Amino acid sequence: MREIALHLLDIAENSVAAGGRTIRVEVCEDLPKDELQICVTDDGKGMDKQTAQNALDPFHTARTTRKVGLGLPLLKEAAESAGGGLSLETELGKGAKVEARFQHSHIDRAPLGDLGATFLALLVSHPSVHWIFVYQVAAADGAIRRFELDDEEIKATLEGVSLTEPQVLKILRDIIEAGVKAPAPQVIC
Repeated sequence: MREIALHLLDIAENSVAAGGRTIRVEVCEDLPKDELQICVTDDGKGMDKQTAQNALDPFHTARTTRKVGLGLPLLKEAAESAGGGLSLETELGKGAKVEARFQHSHIDRAPLGDLGATFLALLVSHPSVHWIFVYQVAAADGAIRRFELDDEEIKATLEGVSLTEPQVLKILRDIIEAGVKAPAPQVIC
């Protein structure tokens, strides 16, 4: 995958498929530490140790539609090739947490991609899921900018109106786009 946002989309979709009712998607850019961290946490069915180990093997998948599972192995490779790594914490019946770390300035780090579109797509595609989106940037000057969207209040306010209604969709798009519009990264020497 050419963008980190696409990895987030893939992991979050796996969380939905695993029965996650609450899914938290976090992206943290720490420019002073030269780190980029992404994390997806769910309360889905989780995995036993062997299944978790198999999930990191590109030639193993639980899906019946194809014979390989490339999502986590590709993310792991992308993180490692950019000076980082991947961790998978999971327990059967208790959900999963996938975390990938990248050296922010690494020449081989994929671009972040369109986080706003990714968050919006997940929100409107799976309205029964409780979504929490977090995007945080720690700037080189020490300033921290944080955007967090918990969709429960939005859904309660809408009182059953579909998230895909054109006016609602525009408002959601504007809120999310404004929230993830990051300041330009400063060069770290």
